[in-house]
Amino acid sequence: MIVISDYNPDWPKEFELIQSALWQILGDFALRIDHIGSTAVPGLGAKNVIDVQITVRALTPEIKHRLVEAGYEFWETITHDHVPLGEAGDPERWVKLLFTQPKGQRRANVHVRLDSNPNQRYALRFRDYLRAHPNSARTIERIKRELARRHAEDAEAYYAIKDPVYDLIWDAAQDWARQTGWRP
Repeated sequence: MIVISDYNPDWPKEFELIQSALWQILGDFALRIDHIGSTAVPGLGAKNVIDVQITVRALTPEIKHRLVEAGYEFWETITHDHVPLGEAGDPERWVKLLFTQPKGQRRANVHVRLDSNPNQRYALRFRDYLRAHPNSARTIERIKRELARRHAEDAEAYYAIKDPVYDLIWDAAQDWARQTGWRP
């Protein structure tokens, strides 16, 4: 069931605990580990799931092995991100590995993405744009709450509507990034 919670000021601290554990598991395989998604935007209501992005040089079997050994659940059916309209459609530029938290631990989605691929930049740019534009963040929250109200039991419908809405924000975030010289 999809539920949008009010912003929780503990989310950044919870991310830091997850991040610390992931650094220990992956060491030099991780170039960076970032808090992404709505829980990374102060004041933004979200699903109570911490989204984490691990940036790597290559999606090696060793990365998957280390995370699975540490108890993370690998989602083999989710191998690519949604490609926004107007972006290069080469699926390999949007490839990823997806894991969820070990059993009994704080709910988290762990996205492993390649350094400099558009999906790796998308997560960081989107987060930073919403941090810099509180009205856009509040609008996103309103949309997600309404989607959850209407489609709480239908994740497919929720994301079929949410993804194109995020594409609109992506266009604005692209312009903002060019204008500000944004870097992750």
